[in-house]
Amino acid sequence: MDPRALAAATPADRNRVVDFLRALAIVTVVLGHWLMAAVMVQDGTLVPNAVLNIAPWSHPLTWVFQVMPLFFIVGGYSNGLSWRSARRRRDTYATWLRARLQRLAAPVLPLLLVWLAIASIAYAAGVPGATLRTASQVALVPTWFLAAYIVVVAVAPLLLAVWERFGWWSVGAGLLLGGLVDWWSIAGGNHWIGFANYLVVWATVHQLGFAWLDGSLAGRRRRVALAGVGLAGLVTLVWAGPYPVSMIGVDGAVLNNSYPTRVTLAFLGMVQAGVVLLAERRLALLLERPRVWAVAVVVNLRIMSLYLWHLTAMVLVIGMSLLAGGFGLRAVPLSGSWWATRPVWFAVLATVTSGLVLVFGRFERPVRDLRPAPAVWRPALATAAVCGGLGVMAASGIVSRDGVHWVWPLLPVAAVIGLGVVPLPQRKPVAPQDRALLP
Repeated sequence: MDPRALAAATPADRNRVVDFLRALAIVTVVLGHWLMAAVMVQDGTLVPNAVLNIAPWSHPLTWVFQVMPLFFIVGGYSNGLSWRSARRRRDTYATWLRARLQRLAAPVLPLLLVWLAIASIAYAAGVPGATLRTASQVALVPTWFLAAYIVVVAVAPLLLAVWERFGWWSVGAGLLLGGLVDWWSIAGGNHWIGFANYLVVWATVHQLGFAWLDGSLAGRRRRVALAGVGLAGLVTLVWAGPYPVSMIGVDGAVLNNSYPTRVTLAFLGMVQAGVVLLAERRLALLLERPRVWAVAVVVNLRIMSLYLWHLTAMVLVIGMSLLAGGFGLRAVPLSGSWWATRPVWFAVLATVTSGLVLVFGRFERPVRDLRPAPAVWRPALATAAVCGGLGVMAASGIVSRDGVHWVWPLLPVAAVIGLGVVPLPQRKPVAPQDRALLP
């Protein structure tokens, strides 16, 4: 599929800014993860760390680099457009959800199988389970937010109906409910209650995408107002409340804004939506340039693969460095030599990631699915199995001291294939005149 041909064939009514912001969000996540890694090898031993852990001055920067709210805003716009299109075609919810799962879940399957193989072989070769647990956790971090996004996608038609009925009241209700969940979780010491905000908070941010789609955020005043309300709420929660400055988790912190998701990220999403949409007109003009738009098209063609494999690339590079005696990882994090080597670090990771995307990007190609509508329980059960398996692996990896827990990576694979989310290749019937040639 030629990206230049796709770029040239873009319909005139397509909102190119949506595609650009999706690409921008994922590229920012990738570069942010690579930059935050403050690992070094000392006396032949890997010393893992993160910039956020050792540089408090970097915490305010996460208000810019924590761009998952922006991704959910773009998702709201796209899912609203997609579901309305499905309704016009009279497609069922089951057909629509199956198609969305194909785009989101199918590219994850090779990642899970590769890590199952790596973990099994390495564990059998004597690599400590704790080491493999950490490596697999780091590599599978992207699946955690993907699981949350798939859950929101599954309820997107309901969220759109709520938006169409209640408008901005649905956003206010989401903020209030998210705050109540946090209060119950933090003040009551019920940590696990906070995980409800993976749905509540991200669904609320998702509503902002509907507002954008329907023109409820048209005009400079509305966008400034949205950003202002979001900023006021965010500053108040951080200054007067228990929430930390960093919008990304810091090791050892009493409270984390992203694990589980806190209502602060909903207010951050309001800030990001308002600020970014203030530049929508200029971005649209910029994206009319063929070369600029072609770059956005290329990134979007393999955006899931880039997102899913960029941390695996980092883990592989670190592993190769260890085998080479720590080559390239001896600089003390945040030292002058460390900063001087960042361009090389980014170049190496980009090269390895490009190779992985080249190999596994084929699983991201859309499949034209002409099958009849499935029973709704099939894509619904597949959604639950995929999100459950991804959630467990992102939280604990796939290896412990007891061995490799193969059931968790295989659960999403079995669900996607066994429940018919991805159509299996159809064997072409043999023509009667050719049967005599068969052995």
